[in-house]
Amino acid sequence: MTQSLPAIEIAEFRTLMSHFPTGVAIITTTGQDDSPRGMTVSSVCSVTLSPPTLLVCLRNGSPTLDAVLARGAFAVNFLHGDAKPVAQLFASGAPDRFDLVPWRLPPRAGGPHLVQDAHAVADCNVSRTEAVGDHTVVFGQAFRVAREQGLLPLLYGMREYQVWRSDQG
Repeated sequence: MTQSLPAIEIAEFRTLMSHFPTGVAIITTTGQDDSPRGMTVSSVCSVTLSPPTLLVCLRNGSPTLDAVLARGAFAVNFLHGDAKPVAQLFASGAPDRFDLVPWRLPPRAGGPHLVQDAHAVADCNVSRTEAVGDHTVVFGQAFRVAREQGLLPLLYGMREYQVWRSDQG
């Protein structure tokens, strides 16, 4: 027999998770009209090396999730330490966000690459999805990776953006 446990409040869970700093990424793809779509996430996780798979959690009802599911591909733009304004812009849902940042869509890419704000990009094909509460977990099999050397990642924790310090360790 499974025991039913009381649920914790959303605010309490959000506070708990704020104590777990994580990298910041922008998930991008294109809509059926080829227009760019994207949103800031901090829920990115490697799943397996073979095949190279990661997961991202996207809010149900978001235009980005809808476009990722329709297209079956996306890009994960891992942001560098100077990209805090871009992280905030893509978290805001501003409809003109792609007009305010440089980006390009390489041939056969999973989605737009944020050329000045990402220190690494993984292009992925959707391999599986799982609806969980108010989000959908999207598993992506990486088929291409691009990296920029010498840039430190942007982190999010304790409800603040910070830059990874190279002297930590």
